[in-house]
Amino acid sequence: MKNESFWQKLNKQKISYLFIALPFFLFFIFQLAPVFISFFWSFTRYNVIHPPKFVGLANYKTILFDDPLFWKAIGNTVKYVVGVVPIGICLSLLLAVAIDQKIKFKNFFKSIFFLPTVTAIVAVSVIWKWLYAGEKYGLFNFLIMKFGFQPIEWLASPTWILPSIMIMSVWAGVGYNMILFLAGLQTIPHALYEAAEIDGAGFWTKFFNITLPLLKPTIVFVTMMSFIFSFQVFEQVYIMTGGQGGIGGVLNSGLTIVAYLYDKGFQKFQMGYASALAYVIFLWIFVLTMMSKRLMKSDVKY
Repeated sequence: MKNESFWQKLNKQKISYLFIALPFFLFFIFQLAPVFISFFWSFTRYNVIHPPKFVGLANYKTILFDDPLFWKAIGNTVKYVVGVVPIGICLSLLLAVAIDQKIKFKNFFKSIFFLPTVTAIVAVSVIWKWLYAGEKYGLFNFLIMKFGFQPIEWLASPTWILPSIMIMSVWAGVGYNMILFLAGLQTIPHALYEAAEIDGAGFWTKFFNITLPLLKPTIVFVTMMSFIFSFQVFEQVYIMTGGQGGIGGVLNSGLTIVAYLYDKGFQKFQMGYASALAYVIFLWIFVLTMMSKRLMKSDVKY
C-alpha cells in the first residue's frame, strides 16, 4: 500500500473528483466567468449588437466626472441606507427583546413577523404598490381620507417616492433581523438577569447594562449585512417605480445605484458602461463596509 503510485491513488479517488468537478464547473460558468468577462467589458463600448470596442478608462472617467445621474443615484442610495438600516435594526431589536420575554404564543409571533422574509420580494412590492395607489384607490389613502386629510401621491410625488420604498423595505426586512437578534439573545446567560433583578435592576437597566453589551457581536453582524443589502436594493425600486416615468420614478427621485446599473445595461444596452458601474459600486461598497466594520468592531469581544 505504501508503494502505490500517484495514478493508482487517483484512480481510487476518481469518484470524489467527479463530485467536485460538477459544482466547480457550475461555479466557474455562472460565477467566475461572468466576473472576468464583465471586467473586460468595463473597458469597452459594447451594446450587445456590435462587437466590444476597447475604450480604456473612458467609462470610469464618464461615471465619476461626467454623469450627474450616477451621483443622483448615489445620493438616493445613501439616503435609503441611512433611513432603512438604523430604523430596521432598532425595530428588529425591540421585537426580539419583546418576544424573548415570557409571553404566550411566542412561536406564533415569530412566524408572523418572519413571514415577509420568506415571501418573494417581487410579490411584496406589487402588494405595496397597490397599497400606495394614488387618490382614493389605495388602502393608505383610503384611511388618510377617512381622517379628513388629502390623499398622497405616494409613488408619483418626488417627495414621497423614496420614503415610500424605505417604509416598505423596513417592513419586509424586520423579521429576518429579529430572528438573528433572538439567536443572539439565547447566548446571554439568564443568571445575569436574575442577579440584576436581585440588585433591584429594572427592565431598561438590564437592557442597557446586560443585553446591549453582550449582544454587540450580533449587532455588528446584523448592521454589516443590512448595510450591504441596503446598498444593493433593486427589486422594490424596479417594481414600485417602473411605471412612474421609468425606473426611479418622477425626476429619478427613487433611483438607486443598482437600479441605475440595470437601466444602463438591460434597457439601454450599454453593457460596457454598466459593467464599469458594477465595479465602481463594488469598490464603493467594499471600502465603506470595511470602514464601518473597523469602526464598529473596535470594542467588540466575541
